[in-house]
Amino acid sequence: MNKKVLLGMSGGVDSSVSAVLLKQAGYQVIGCTMRLWEEKQEQTNDQSILDAQKVCEKLGIKHMVVDFRHDFKCHVMQNFIEEYESANTPNPCVECNRALKFGRLYEKARELGCEYMATGHYARISYSEKYKQMVLQKSSEEKKDQTYFLYTIKKDQLSHIVFPLQEYTEKEKIRSLAEEHNLPVAKKKDSQEICFIPNNDYQKFLQDHRLKPEKKGDIILANGKKIGKHTGLTHYTIGQRKGLGIAYQEPLYVIYLDQEKNQVIVGTEQELYQSKLMADQINWIIENIALQEPISCLAKIRYRAKEAKATIYPKENGSIELVFEEPQRAITPGQSVVFYDEEGIVLGGGKIIRGK
Repeated sequence: MNKKVLLGMSGGVDSSVSAVLLKQAGYQVIGCTMRLWEEKQEQTNDQSILDAQKVCEKLGIKHMVVDFRHDFKCHVMQNFIEEYESANTPNPCVECNRALKFGRLYEKARELGCEYMATGHYARISYSEKYKQMVLQKSSEEKKDQTYFLYTIKKDQLSHIVFPLQEYTEKEKIRSLAEEHNLPVAKKKDSQEICFIPNNDYQKFLQDHRLKPEKKGDIILANGKKIGKHTGLTHYTIGQRKGLGIAYQEPLYVIYLDQEKNQVIVGTEQELYQSKLMADQINWIIENIALQEPISCLAKIRYRAKEAKATIYPKENGSIELVFEEPQRAITPGQSVVFYDEEGIVLGGGKIIRGK
């Protein structure tokens, strides 16, 4: 059996401990760090590469760096800008997983003759008797589960992907393992920001990289009444309350961004709730789901949201309409909707076009 594995290493504690676990399991591990950023972000990326190199040196495994800056710029950063300019709220982690980690990096693993590719994600892959195939399933640690970002994995990739952390339920245990093996990143903090945006200031990033000039416009109520001016659609997202710069007799929230009319539509919190959404770019992970008729599922519309009971209806060109049993708050175009069964197995997912 070929147990050669390419491990994506970010220089953080999760992927570093993954290297330890893979080595203990008898894999021939190659650590690999992606060079992704340019300009001001490059210093941070360089530190990540250096940290990963130190871990690999400590463990006595090979380390390599792959230059994916062009791919990252085209598929992640450019998408981020274009989505905001289309009045959507993008999800760069989903795009990075689709195009880079389980796209270019997966291809690199095959090129190197690796039977497997691994990452430090919190998710499970196992064989399901129910579906008679390998499946992607939620992590045992609900708070750390990252399957929401992984739904773009192709079903034929599952048997070649390893998540070494899939049985771990506590981050404290991961750090304990890092300290036990004297890893230099044992106390390194987890990143909470968008990796290519310094200080998480996405407005500054858009200002420096935007493709089209920002246009001011009207803030209106759903009935068409103008109540203020906005500074550009990229400054707003569905569900936003603060920073609207308007006074009204009750709290108002952004409920829709109309790119065609260059308007921000606001309303009460109750108006944020919708029961339906449309989504496209659907990726089905389960082999035997041929969506010819409606199917029931649990659906999640953002990373921190709870799954909710819903029914998926097939539409033209592979798109779907999803109807929730109970209205959901702030369904946001550009974000992902991910479908699960009652066992936490990922059926698939797609990109939200709009709420209804």
